[in-house]
Amino acid sequence: MANVDSIAVAPAEPDPTPRTGQAPRPANERAGLSRVRALVAVAPAVLTDGAVIAFALFTVLYHLAFLGDLRPSVTFRIWLLACVVLAVVAVLRARRRAPADSAPADSAPADSAPAAQDEPVGARPAVDRRLLVGVLVAAAVAAVSAGVAGTDVNLSWWIPAVAGLLAAVGGLLLVRQAWLSGPTSTPAAPAPTPAQSAYALVVSVLVGISSFFLARNTPDDVYYVGKSVWIAERDLIPLNDFLFSENVLPAMGSQPPIPSIEVFDGAFANVVGIHASSALWYVLLPIMAVLAALALWRLTHRWAPRRPLLAFTVAIAYLYLVAGGDAALGTFHLPRLHEGKGMFVSAVIPLMWLYLTEWFDNRSRRSLLLIVALSITAIGLTNTAAIILPMLVGAAGFAMLLVGRWKAAVVAAVAALAYPIGSLVVSRLVLGGMSATGADDAFFDAAYTYKRTLLFGVVGVISGLALWCGALLARRRTPALLAAGAALALSVLFVPGVLEVLSALSGISVVLWRVPWLLALPTLIGLLCTVRVPAPTPALRRAASGGIAVLLVASFALFATPMWSPKSWVDVHDRPTWKLPQQRQAIAFWIKDLDRPQGLLLAPKTIMRTTPIVTSEVRVVLPRDFYLVEYDLNSQFAKDRLLLADFADGTASPTSAELKPALDRLDVGTICVYNGNQYARDTAPQLGYQEFAKRKAPGAVTCFRRAG
Repeated sequence: MANVDSIAVAPAEPDPTPRTGQAPRPANERAGLSRVRALVAVAPAVLTDGAVIAFALFTVLYHLAFLGDLRPSVTFRIWLLACVVLAVVAVLRARRRAPADSAPADSAPADSAPAAQDEPVGARPAVDRRLLVGVLVAAAVAAVSAGVAGTDVNLSWWIPAVAGLLAAVGGLLLVRQAWLSGPTSTPAAPAPTPAQSAYALVVSVLVGISSFFLARNTPDDVYYVGKSVWIAERDLIPLNDFLFSENVLPAMGSQPPIPSIEVFDGAFANVVGIHASSALWYVLLPIMAVLAALALWRLTHRWAPRRPLLAFTVAIAYLYLVAGGDAALGTFHLPRLHEGKGMFVSAVIPLMWLYLTEWFDNRSRRSLLLIVALSITAIGLTNTAAIILPMLVGAAGFAMLLVGRWKAAVVAAVAALAYPIGSLVVSRLVLGGMSATGADDAFFDAAYTYKRTLLFGVVGVISGLALWCGALLARRRTPALLAAGAALALSVLFVPGVLEVLSALSGISVVLWRVPWLLALPTLIGLLCTVRVPAPTPALRRAASGGIAVLLVASFALFATPMWSPKSWVDVHDRPTWKLPQQRQAIAFWIKDLDRPQGLLLAPKTIMRTTPIVTSEVRVVLPRDFYLVEYDLNSQFAKDRLLLADFADGTASPTSAELKPALDRLDVGTICVYNGNQYARDTAPQLGYQEFAKRKAPGAVTCFRRAG
């Protein structure tokens, strides 16, 4: 299984003579085809690197805009102009580097054999066979016991925790031993061929297209998408609460103004002149889906010792077929990719491992610049970056310290963490305390964290094998060492009591279940099919890898919940749609267009949660009950809203004497209820509201407005 035994296959030399009976192609035609092939080959890198730099630039401009109190639309226009200038400069520099009459050195001729995907020929590092066997046994025990621990079997979590820690330590020692005993330098993975890049581009575009038709009703959208809608309609950035008040109440704990993704969407919609939800789900989401798939491809190609296309295909299949739970990585891909945290785990994590690999391999200024840009992009997507990135970079840095690369590790750490940590510190100093309160009271221990993210049963076993065997499967030297560092970091976190200590020391609890995000798990899953199976011929080895890939995909299909299943809270539509239940969306638009009096809207909870995504012009009594923990559940502020929401839902029948003061304190101008809520329909006139609008079935609703 270990890569130290891998054997390289030398690439075939191209045949410069044309085949019999074929006329030689004109020189201009050959040059043109070479340019096209070269562009296709580098397209994934150009698109992802360009997107990282562009979004990092917007995030910096957005943060600087606070100094000049610029409106989001102005910031967006400045950013757009800056992107055009940077693109022109990049094109001019590329032309100077590569003359028009010559193809890039790393592009292969069309009729040449594909670049070899096995690792380069070189001196094979010595391998401690007993340690290797021990690592494999410990990894198998850890993976199986971790997968079983999440089922009904009563198994102590100490078993997978200790076995996993032993496997991770042993794997790191093996990789370090191979590094120190092997050649001083090993060529990195060959550049992707035009055919490989074309395949990755086609798959990524198909992923982007599928995003139009999959819709997950995510309660968090009332905040994330609702903020974009608020910004688009007002061309302002809300520094205070925008859901329960008009930017008046103190901001919720989840609302430091650091993430820029919602501002980008709102500013884009404002400038272009379309609804922010349409801008997000019809324009930006497909683009993000393509970029996330390409990010996964680039890391998989860089880390895979052989057959990267097969590994990439398995990784994509894993994301589509393993969803279901609210924390599985598949649910944070297409169904929640429009949320910053979804893009963070799906695109930033693989790209950060990729850029760190490149930095430790060549220590170029370009690699360092991309690390800095990606760290800015990460904090522009989610504040979670300030928690996960230190763990990721720490894992990579520790692994590099073991082989004497301490200077490169320190530089990488500074580059990756300076802006995210610095921006949080500055925002706290300028805007005061912004830590979450009640929302952070939940906590998940190590066993439940594994069960939620890496899952359990057959899929949990596969995830465990990918975690604890990844260092033995990845390409030698830097990829293998980084995979080993990541496995050790997560194995330590999976030891019982470690997450509890982190929770107590840091003051955060609810987000600690995201620590598995530091892994590039889909890539490691894909690497399972690249294991070098002993076979007498290359054809049989390829067939064995294909068989492993088929078994993996079949396991996902049989033992997991696919992304498109109703159990994943996903609806599949036959046309592009907003990521909302269509009936609720229609009712929210219908209420928006009514001639309503001033004051808040009281409606069923699902409608009130949908309304801020439709418009910020209609303020509701209770956007989401989960957010009330930020304002003290025992306060009159919270009690009034919960009482009225239950009344509108029909789950409670409070008296008029209880309802009237709450309606007055909250200044409720409109009450809309489903026709099936007969109690609310009978009680509304007694409260001083008169009927003024009815909506026919399906989704029959009756609305009352305050009299006078």
